[in-house]
Amino acid sequence: MAPTPGPASGPQLSTVRREHILRELRTHGTVAVGALAAQLGVSPMTVRRDVNALAAKGLLVRVHGGAALPEPSAGVAPPLAPEPAARGSRLTIGLVVPQLDYYFPRVVAGARAAAARAGVRLVIRTTAYDPDEDRQQCRRLAEAGVDGLVVTPMLDGPHVGELLGWLDRLRTPVLLADRRPPEISPFRHLEWVVSDHASGAATAVWHLHAQGHRRIGLLTIAGTTTSRALGHGWRDALRALGIDPDEQVVGDSDGFDRPGRAELLEATLDEIRRTGTTALVLHSDPFALTFAQHCQDQGVRIPDDLAIVAYDDEVAELGDPPLTAVRPPTYDVGRLAVETMVARLTEGDRRPTHRLLLDPTLTVRSSSVRGPRASHPRPPGGRPS
Repeated sequence: MAPTPGPASGPQLSTVRREHILRELRTHGTVAVGALAAQLGVSPMTVRRDVNALAAKGLLVRVHGGAALPEPSAGVAPPLAPEPAARGSRLTIGLVVPQLDYYFPRVVAGARAAAARAGVRLVIRTTAYDPDEDRQQCRRLAEAGVDGLVVTPMLDGPHVGELLGWLDRLRTPVLLADRRPPEISPFRHLEWVVSDHASGAATAVWHLHAQGHRRIGLLTIAGTTTSRALGHGWRDALRALGIDPDEQVVGDSDGFDRPGRAELLEATLDEIRRTGTTALVLHSDPFALTFAQHCQDQGVRIPDDLAIVAYDDEVAELGDPPLTAVRPPTYDVGRLAVETMVARLTEGDRRPTHRLLLDPTLTVRSSSVRGPRASHPRPPGGRPS
């Protein structure tokens, strides 16, 4: 019997390759050109041509270095109304994000899909988590005459109030994507569309509690907006379940990719052993994968000795075992950010200020359960406020 041809072989090469790309997209939500080229055994240029062909048919959206689905699941989003193109003028929206290699490609994909449906021009700039550059890029886009700004600014440090005040005073309307002021604030004009990271952390805690865990630790990226929200949700969920957060392991995860990480990994594992911790919520995926690998190298069985839930679900399924993960609705943040800005620009003063909070979802994999689970239960009485 002849061997079965791989994705890049056979008489209909381009068709087979493109079917492979779409399967990967349906599985992962986003794909990278380099990874696809390696899987298919072809050049990155060949993959880019396939991606362009699929994009022309509306089957995917091109993003920096790869592609994303036009929607996070099957189906087509409803059109926006009214469409700016129907008014005889084309709106331009500036999109400022910190990076395009992790997490934010999904945000950009959602924004681009919404802009395409609305007939809006989208101008994208990046800032590398630099508040001064946030301001600089926003100023440049405003001076260039964009109609609205969708921004993911750096909201850590003493500059936060000044930066948000400046954005609030801009004559160009501003919407924050996946960011909001840390506390109740006096900003009157800023709008935002954000993932409810506190709810995402609480969902992880409820899932682990349902598996019988009562010592549930939390490791997050130090000093970030997301880590603060995760901490709030984790603590609230534990208290609602009658568990004292002060008795749990809490620490930083971002040292796992720095020089001396072996010592930090071992010190973290020692603390987990000392406290009898049996479950861990860990932000973000790369650090969760690193820690899970270290645990297994040290003879710690996952999930039998330690259950792990990662936060982001960008690459969590690549672990061995695949990691259970909470996924923020990043695609929908980008999509709704553009849709909300278009509504603000087209409806004018009659429209109230919009501030949207989107709930993350949990995907259960092998790192947190000993057998398959179809769903995760809520604690009695509903979720904590």
